[in-house]
Amino acid sequence: MKYFILFLISCTVLCSSCTPFQVVLKESDSVAKYKMADSLYQVAIVTGKKAKFRSSLKLMEQIVPLYRGKPQAEKLSYMYANTFYNLEDYFVAGYQFERFESTYPKSDSVEVAAYKSAKSYYELSPRSSLDQKDTEKGLEKLQAFVNKYPNSSYRIEANNLVSELREKLEKKDIDTAHQYFSIGEQIGSFKPAIDAYENFISDHPGSVFREVAFYGRVEASYNRAISSVPAVQKERLLVSKDFYAKYLKYYKAGDKKEDADALIAAIDKELEKYQQPTEN
Repeated sequence: MKYFILFLISCTVLCSSCTPFQVVLKESDSVAKYKMADSLYQVAIVTGKKAKFRSSLKLMEQIVPLYRGKPQAEKLSYMYANTFYNLEDYFVAGYQFERFESTYPKSDSVEVAAYKSAKSYYELSPRSSLDQKDTEKGLEKLQAFVNKYPNSSYRIEANNLVSELREKLEKKDIDTAHQYFSIGEQIGSFKPAIDAYENFISDHPGSVFREVAFYGRVEASYNRAISSVPAVQKERLLVSKDFYAKYLKYYKAGDKKEDADALIAAIDKELEKYQQPTEN
């Protein structure tokens, strides 16, 4: 009898400690789960409390498969994707918003879903020194969004994100060129650096790093010339001189102008060795 009473007391304590959320979470009533998930989600949207998003997500994970094809499925699918987005799980959010776009192309929420899908990949973009696969995908999706929704209220923000991701890719490329230059200093081979700077100039005509690339090409070509065998040194110095002229064409008052002028002075001094002596 004593143990039975203790058992009843334990059951009473356990039941009294169960919150309405825990009760609904454990039961099999999908309608109750949907209603509570919706309620928690709405509170989370208003308050921004991640704990509410997490609680709502636990319920949604149980019922999303059960509601496919039902009238509530569209709303639930959007809530599901947006919950991951607000919990900063951008990998899953991007995927779920993509699914929403393809499943409900005529939804009133498809535009914001497309934007948040693209922005999820923007959020996944790592620093420029790492692999830029997510940066490239984010750029592709943001550009596609701007093209598809030119009058969207998100257009200005999307364009700003496009510019930011482009600059990150440009930073990756200019850093790669600098790395080739550093390697060249160690092994005495500057042709890969010259090629990298030329590719940058060709691939990124509007880049903020364009002047740096023009200057880098002059510096790399000069170093290549002075480390060359005498038979080709003059020819390569003249190439360096031509690269300087191209730098000067665009950047007469550039940030690297002083350094570039120092290089052309060194180039001209080296070329003096190849001038024919004048006859008296």
